[in-house]
Amino acid sequence: MPFDSVTFVSAFVTLLVIMDPPGAIPIFLALTSSLPARAKRAAARRASLVALLVIASFAVFGRYILDYLHISVAALQGAGGLLLLIVALQLLMGAESEQHADAGVNVALVPLGTPLLAGPGAIVATMLAVQNATSGAQVFSVALALVAALTVVWLTLRYAGALGRVLRESGIVLLTRIAGLLLSAIAVQMVADSVRAFVGAA
Repeated sequence: MPFDSVTFVSAFVTLLVIMDPPGAIPIFLALTSSLPARAKRAAARRASLVALLVIASFAVFGRYILDYLHISVAALQGAGGLLLLIVALQLLMGAESEQHADAGVNVALVPLGTPLLAGPGAIVATMLAVQNATSGAQVFSVALALVAALTVVWLTLRYAGALGRVLRESGIVLLTRIAGLLLSAIAVQMVADSVRAFVGAA
């Protein structure tokens, strides 16, 4: 299968920044604190698989939903950029964990799988990457990037306890703030591309 390295790196970095594995460590540890080690490992695996299923479903069927609702890719890109900017501001200000405080019965599904991992930002970014793909190689590269990013997420959650002890709270906060800064830049770029698309179509 042909492979597009530029598309892969772009999609992989974007998804990794959006899902923010280091920032998910304290949330994961808090939600699974009462579970035994084996159950924690199972929760990490299930959360990653749920996120993969949700994001992949939107990536495959998202185009048909857009056509049915008569929504352009530029409009989706602008909306996605604004959503990402909100997430980035939450990461920068340290408010990202408040919305996940009310854990459901199965934390691997909600809120870990969605919306923590498969949130609006990751869904929109993947849909746009598929929409902008012009060849089978690029589509394959986006799919591979999604699997690779969620593999990193799974490994991070799988060894969250050890990573939390190594990074300590200050290290996790620092990585979360850096991710927020990078994500805000990606969001502004998406909005700028959306505006250019609208101006070009006018």
